[in-house]
Amino acid sequence: MDTIMMLRVACALLGVGALGGLGMVAIRFGKGHNPPAAFAMGHGLLAAAGITLLAYAAFTSTVPSSAWLALVLLLAAAGFGAFLNLGYQWKQRPIPAGLVAAHAGMAVAGFACLLLAAFA
Repeated sequence: MDTIMMLRVACALLGVGALGGLGMVAIRFGKGHNPPAAFAMGHGLLAAAGITLLAYAAFTSTVPSSAWLALVLLLAAAGFGAFLNLGYQWKQRPIPAGLVAAHAGMAVAGFACLLLAAFA
């Protein structure tokens, strides 16, 4: 698999993970409680798969600088997502809207950089 294809597959994995994230936002703010833990785990698993593929592509071949920026932003979003999971989800405390927005903002910025690297 060539580098551009790896970046595009990473986009697909992260895109599906993002749809899961939108579903979790709808549950959190539509129903007033955190989404089921299995939903959060699936979202994290898809995102981790995409980030892992992006990291593999970045460390084994030449990628555009926007792919490196995407990797940094997505790793930050993943770390923050793990904090949200462990600090709120598993303690069954409602996740504050500002923290959800910060996580989503980092992820969207990283995803946009990855799209630029994969399709520009």
